[in-house]
Amino acid sequence: MPNIEEKSQVVAEIKEKFQQSTGVVLADYRGLTVAEVTKLRTQLRQAGVEYKVLKNTLVRRAAQEVGVEGLETYLEGPTALAFSKDPVAPAKILMDFAKANKLKNFAIKAGVLEGKVIGPEGVKELADLPSREVLLAMVLRGMQAPLAGMANVLQGPIRKMGYALEEVRKLKEAQ
Repeated sequence: MPNIEEKSQVVAEIKEKFQQSTGVVLADYRGLTVAEVTKLRTQLRQAGVEYKVLKNTLVRRAAQEVGVEGLETYLEGPTALAFSKDPVAPAKILMDFAKANKLKNFAIKAGVLEGKVIGPEGVKELADLPSREVLLAMVLRGMQAPLAGMANVLQGPIRKMGYALEEVRKLKEAQ
């Protein structure tokens, strides 16, 4: 049985993870095989997400000390936490993993987004958001559209002049 100092050290580590993360997802990992957990951890690690199975009482204490309120109701049964600086990555990876492997027992319990608790529906909505790269591409496309339109408008008179000259050439040939 770990002593009080070891537990307080673990609580301090969990607090630090909460403070450094903008996105945290809580999941019930029951029913996963060792191979599935290994595969999931690999996917999360590649995205820079830290995945830990922690005691609910220690997570509850750390959350209270950091000021995250409303998480207590979700800390029932086995709980794994995915911590990330990217708020969307853990939600997206865990949801995609559950869908891809058709896991019935694996469930998203809740999430913490920049210090605020969101339910499983909120985590699903977060997972459905496009990735950062896609959002940046959409912004760039939006910025380029007016410029492309302006270039098209400016080319119009030049194009018409070319058509007119071509018609004059055809008339001259016909004569």
